[in-house]
Amino acid sequence: MKILKIVVVLAAIMVAMLTACSPRLAEEGTTSEVPVISPEVLPTNELTQQPGYEPVPEESLKNGTYVIDGQPVHLVDGTAETEAAPGSASMQVTRYFGYTVNIDLNADGLMDAAFLLQQETGGSGEFYYVAAALQNEGGILGTNAIFLGDRISPQSITADLHDPAHFIVNYVDRKPAEPMSAQPSVDVSRVFKFENGSLVEVLPVP
Repeated sequence: MKILKIVVVLAAIMVAMLTACSPRLAEEGTTSEVPVISPEVLPTNELTQQPGYEPVPEESLKNGTYVIDGQPVHLVDGTAETEAAPGSASMQVTRYFGYTVNIDLNADGLMDAAFLLQQETGGSGEFYYVAAALQNEGGILGTNAIFLGDRISPQSITADLHDPAHFIVNYVDRKPAEPMSAQPSVDVSRVFKFENGSLVEVLPVP
């Protein structure tokens, strides 16, 4: 009987100890949870919040003037149509193609833009160019356009992580000996910058 009484007393003591500890454990479990951060307090990109770094409106790019093969081409709502040759019935059509990247090309504190243009001259060709637009207080100033290729497959335009004033055009082209009917299969990346008033290609160091 004495042993039974001892067991009952020990059991009662253990139950009392567990009951006393359970609120503490629950409280500790609550305080150990990871706090949830609402989207409003997440850090933002301070660069895009500055007034001088507003991106160039796409509408301005679609209504700019750019120089292709030495001839000024003025887009209206993203398109320009001119005669392919004097007196020709064929039309040369130039379009804003997009893939725009916003970048400060001339380090003046205003965001500029680089993008692709597509041109058709009445035949089977689809010619792609890269051009840029420099933003200033009065609007934008279009640059010269640099030829990329005929019937290529554009992929993207990205800022150059190694130089903030450079950008990279990525596209897929054909092998040198392949006919135009072949599907593009070769990845190409070319680097460009704005220098001495013109858009120029940055050639790799030999």
